[in-house]
Amino acid sequence: MSVAARPAARRLASSVGFLSTTAPTTTTSTTSSSSSRTPPQSRPFSSTPSPQARKHRFRSITAHEMGLIKKNSAAVPDEEIEKLRAKSRFRPLTSRDLGVPEKRDPLASQESLDEFTAETFTKYTPAEKAELARMYTPEQIAALEAGEATINPRDLTIQGRLRTDIYRMPYIDDFAEHQPIIDKRPPASRSRKISHPDPNARFMNTDEFVSDLIQWADKFRVGEPTGTLRRLEDFVPEEWKKVKEGQWPGEVRDDAHKEFKKYLQEEINKAAKQQENGGVVSGGPTDADVLSYIIERSVMTDKNIQTQSSLALALPDKVPGVAGLYKAAVDPADEGLDETGIYQDLKRRSGMSVQEILALQCKTLVVNYVSNQTRMGKIQSTVTIVVAGNGDGWVGLGYAKSQEPMVAATKARLDAISKMRPVRRYENRTIFGNVEAKVSGTVVKLFARPPGFGLRVQHRIFEICRAAGIYDLSARVPRSRNPMNTVKATFEALFNQKDPEEIAMGRGRKLVDVRKVYYGGATQ
Repeated sequence: MSVAARPAARRLASSVGFLSTTAPTTTTSTTSSSSSRTPPQSRPFSSTPSPQARKHRFRSITAHEMGLIKKNSAAVPDEEIEKLRAKSRFRPLTSRDLGVPEKRDPLASQESLDEFTAETFTKYTPAEKAELARMYTPEQIAALEAGEATINPRDLTIQGRLRTDIYRMPYIDDFAEHQPIIDKRPPASRSRKISHPDPNARFMNTDEFVSDLIQWADKFRVGEPTGTLRRLEDFVPEEWKKVKEGQWPGEVRDDAHKEFKKYLQEEINKAAKQQENGGVVSGGPTDADVLSYIIERSVMTDKNIQTQSSLALALPDKVPGVAGLYKAAVDPADEGLDETGIYQDLKRRSGMSVQEILALQCKTLVVNYVSNQTRMGKIQSTVTIVVAGNGDGWVGLGYAKSQEPMVAATKARLDAISKMRPVRRYENRTIFGNVEAKVSGTVVKLFARPPGFGLRVQHRIFEICRAAGIYDLSARVPRSRNPMNTVKATFEALFNQKDPEEIAMGRGRKLVDVRKVYYGGATQ
């Protein structure tokens, strides 16, 4: 098929720019099957386009515009490209303009090397030598001078690099002062023996712990020292002392036990007689001694030797210069009931005192454990719902979530106290009529009941009614009994009670309590 046989395709191609409009029209012979096709006269387009057809609505697109042929940018010199680049509107700032001292290279020349060495590695002045002579012996000073003569300062300058920033560590030190960050803490008292820790020390077993306890108790003597008391083996003949008690003959064992009991009774009587005669029995560890033994006594087989440790030292209770700066102000009206200060914000927002807050009835109703799957694993959290009330018509519901159960409970309790609202009560004991509320698939129906009926409800509704001061009520949960939805539906039902006074005013009627009029003679 020739290109001329497709004039529409040719015009489309030439408009886009793929073909030249002056390309020669070359006709090739068609196949035998072309004879069966419709003649050219019956086709919608003519083989020779008219002059009007040559005028296109769109401009021809060049190959450069389509990106088929790249421009030769090598012909433009680099100098011209640099001139064409946009220049910055701001002048570049140097370190001299900013006031930053220029860094000098000590290895740039021999003069800079000598100057840097003399400034950095200075020699001892006569005043410093006099101070060293006061602190060290002549032999130690001679060793220091020999060490300094061995090391050439020029080698330190050439082979080493010293940091000059403000975060550098004091690598060059004459050890004239103690630095707590780097050095070990010196002993508080030279009289206390301090040595290196025993690398073979281990935790004491039961027998070693008992022996260590007896050794400590011997310092507080009551009568005869514990270590010098006679034992059961001291009351057997010499030939049986090195034999275990289980291998003693029956007669030897019985005699030894009798003599040993007699000896112990004599020791007890001796101590009691000494106390009756007015003698002060020395000893008996005090509470402070026992506490010191528990905290300071070593549980290792290191003979309780105080050693230096690589562990960081704990801060004291009162750090000098910091003590009292970050301590929260304590309100004297709290009477020491809120030392941690968790109720201070609630006091400010609610207007209640700490005593009134602690007197409220709080009860945890729902505790759910949820897990959030993250790329770091499962993160478990706790969801807690708490009810709070004063038992006299005020009740609130608190909701909190935290990764720690105790934190969630505390936050939910504070939230419940801050959300307390008054609830309508009939005769301060029950609700007005029957109410119903629906949350999701849970439906809660509450029914007012006569005096003495009690609370015949499930345990979560029971705690809510007790916190609100409702004592006669019955309830039904006919559908889903989801704990969280049950609590929410109960609160919604309590706060959506219809007020009889509003109903009477809307109907233009007077409200009269028939039971009060009939039984009590009261008018309303």
